[in-house]
Amino acid sequence: MLPIIQVGDVLLSPDIFTEHFCCDYEKCKGICCIEGDAGAPVTLDEIASIEESLGEVWSDLSASAQSVIDRQGVAYSDRDGDLVTSIVAGKDCVFTCYDGDKCLCALEKACRSGKTSFIKPISCALYPIREKRLSNGMVALNYHQWDVCKDARALGKKLNMPVWQFLKEPLIRRFGKEWYEELSLTAACLEEREKNGEE
Repeated sequence: MLPIIQVGDVLLSPDIFTEHFCCDYEKCKGICCIEGDAGAPVTLDEIASIEESLGEVWSDLSASAQSVIDRQGVAYSDRDGDLVTSIVAGKDCVFTCYDGDKCLCALEKACRSGKTSFIKPISCALYPIREKRLSNGMVALNYHQWDVCKDARALGKKLNMPVWQFLKEPLIRRFGKEWYEELSLTAACLEEREKNGEE
């Protein structure tokens, strides 16, 4: 098993390099938007951006979601004290909208159609990586395995798509292009060491 890997001031769990992942939307239907017991982690800046986007996404939201937002806003503090997007009926993200049997993110839909500039919380974009801020100021990235994403793991394996490669765009959005280039070099070194049978 590989040890924890450090790139810049970010610590990464080794399975980000060794596990495979690629969303299989045709099979999962976007179930990650409607499963779970809390919303997506958000920052204060993201909450401000979401609030600015509300007018463009409002008509895509369900009446229940609109009611929740009217009552408590776009986010709340969960049981751990973390800010997360508001949810409906204890599980569905308020920004879930539907296209037939598929769940979509109303925020992402509006952004991709050119109506807004904010695409979605970085915590959503980075999944299946979860980010944690450490007491020493460093950031830890951990791979999260969720049963609803079994099809994504199967497709990732079929395509030989490591987690870190699948998440190239959001990782660059979060940490920058130079950091991602260093991550790529680190991954190449790890792969070479594995081929040579090194620990």
